[in-house]
Formats: sequence, C-alpha cells, structure tokens
Amino acid sequence: MDKPVIIFGAKGIATPALEIFNSNEVVVYGFLDEDEKTHGTEINTVAVLGNPEDDGFLKLIGKKTEAFVAVDDVKYRKFLVELLNERRKVQPINAIHQTAYISTDAALGHGNFINARVTLGAGSELGSHCILHTGAIIDHKAKLGDFVQVGAGSVINSEVTIEEGAFIGSGVTIVSGVTIGKNARVGAGSVVISSVDAGTTVFGNPAAKV
Repeated sequence: MDKPVIIFGAKGIATPALEIFNSNEVVVYGFLDEDEKTHGTEINTVAVLGNPEDDGFLKLIGKKTEAFVAVDDVKYRKFLVELLNERRKVQPINAIHQTAYISTDAALGHGNFINARVTLGAGSELGSHCILHTGAIIDHKAKLGDFVQVGAGSVINSEVTIEEGAFIGSGVTIVSGVTIGKNARVGAGSVVISSVDAGTTVFGNPAAKV
C-alpha cells in the first residue's frame, strides 16, 4: 500500500489497528476521534489530529490517504462508514495483521479488522466492516455478514452462517452448520449447538436463550 492511513477512532481497537498497520510497514498519518479530550494526544507517537467530521481532514481521504474505521460500537461504526461513502466516495481499507492466515480462496469485503493469528479457511466469506479478534478461527465455507464481531479465540466451524451485526464473545465454539441470526449475541465461552434467532442473546454450554 502506497498511501498512508488515517484511523477513525482513538479508543478500543484503534491501538491494535495501529499495530496491524505497523506490522505491514504501512504509515499511519494520524487518528481522528469525536472525543475532544483525545485531540492533541498521541498513541505510540502517532497524533490524534481532530474530529472525524472535520472537512480539513476528510478531504485527504482518497487523494492522499486511505481510511480505516477502528470503532467497536456498531451504530457509530456504521455512521462513519456512511460518512466516508457519501462525502469521500471511498470504502475503508482492510486491516489484516501480518500473522493472520487468509486462504487463497476466502472472500473478503471492505474495512475489516483481522488481528494476529486469525484464520480464514478455504471458501470462507467475510462481509465488510467486521472485527475478528486475536486467534479467531473461521473454518472452511463459513459465511459472516457485515458488521459481525468475533471475540478472541472463538472457533466458527465449517458452514456456519453468522448474519449481519451479530456479536460472538471470546472463546465461543459454534458447531458446523449453525446459523446465528442478525444482531444476535453469543456470550463468552459459550458452545452453540443449534441455530440462534435474530436479535436473541444466548449463553452457556450448550448455549441457551438469556
């Protein structure tokens, strides 16, 4: 990648996003964050420049820099993605750690956060703007929709479908063939052996509705 990156967000996954770009020798130009208290501070010597909606910084996106949205909150993440789509006509780039394994025939969308030692297996499909934390395993032919978050060390087995906006906590196991519905939530450490309805929260071994 020739262009430097501006990271939207200076909390949560912003620091590991910086580390990901560093691991790939990509220059990070700076951070933008809505919290004015962060402006003028630094994260590992990289400055928080100002607000994500500031046209002075936005006008750099697409021409001189790329953008990555490093925000955990799905609602605000969607807002920033739409902001970049509408005002700069660009999609955020993927942040993929150098130690992640991406199968040659895995399909990826835009703006995904893929941390260290994540595995995307053969024929797996990852939508856009997903967050895959350290060591998550997405096995062959699993399909993840947009804005899905998968916690550290979770195992998504083969041919699982996870629909848009679903949250999978850390250390979760989802057995083959299960579907996790839109905006569903799976608590940390759960073992999911049957499909989960949209908007439902489940927890436990085996996972049951909370």
